[in-house]
This record gives sequence, structure tokens and C-alpha cells, in this order.
Amino acid sequence: MSDTAGRGSTAVEDRSIAQLIQDLSEQMRRLVRDELRLATEELKQKGRHAGLGAGLAGFAGITAFFGAAVLIAAAVLGLALVLPGWAAAVIIGGALLVVAGIAGLVGTRQLKAAVPPIPEEAAAGVQKDVEIVKQRGHGNARA
Repeated sequence: MSDTAGRGSTAVEDRSIAQLIQDLSEQMRRLVRDELRLATEELKQKGRHAGLGAGLAGFAGITAFFGAAVLIAAAVLGLALVLPGWAAAVIIGGALLVVAGIAGLVGTRQLKAAVPPIPEEAAAGVQKDVEIVKQRGHGNARA
């Protein structure tokens, strides 16, 4: 046991600094290569999960769309029990257009609030900082 340990340590002691640096360089390359391979594999797995998740979310959206369409048809049929069918369809269609119009207006306001996509408060803060630095610089130049 001690003989093996002794040979291992003498092997390192017998090697030149250049050889040790070369070994270190090779081990670093291998480590970086292995880390890149691991990162690539991890990204592939995450990509698979993201793709599956996006597909399922799309499927859920389409299914929800058809479910809403069936509920709208049910509302028309239910209202058609007391009104003519065309009148029930006009009322439900009009209500849907009103809801869509309101959602469109709110969405437009939200988009206008987000454009241009520049962090205005942060930019204003940077401008204030620049002005303060300029003022202090001019104050120090005068003194």
C-alpha cells in the first residue's frame, strides 16, 4: 500500500513543470469539453420539455376555443327558446362583439403604455446621474 502511494508521489515529483502544465492543460480541455457536452445535453432535454409544453399549451388553447364555441352555441339555443333563433344569434353575437371591443381597447392602451420599449425611468435616472457628475466636475474645476 505505502509502496503504491510512494510510486504515485514520486511519479509526480519526477515530472517536469512543463509536463505538469501540459497535463493540467489537457485536463482543463477535457473538463471544458465534458461541461459543454453536459450543457448541450441539458439544453436538449429542456428543449424537448419546452416543445412538449408549447404543444400541450396550443392544444389546450384550441380545445378551450372549441369549448367556448359550444357554450356560445348553447347560449344561442337557450335564448332561442324564448326568441326566434335569428334574434338569439344576433343578441349573443352582439354581446361577443362588445366584449371583444372592450378587450381590444384595453389591449391597445396596454400596448401604447409599453411603446417605445425603453426603460424611461432608468434613462431619466442615468441622465440625472450624468448631470450630477458634470456639476461636480465643474465645481471641482472651479475650486
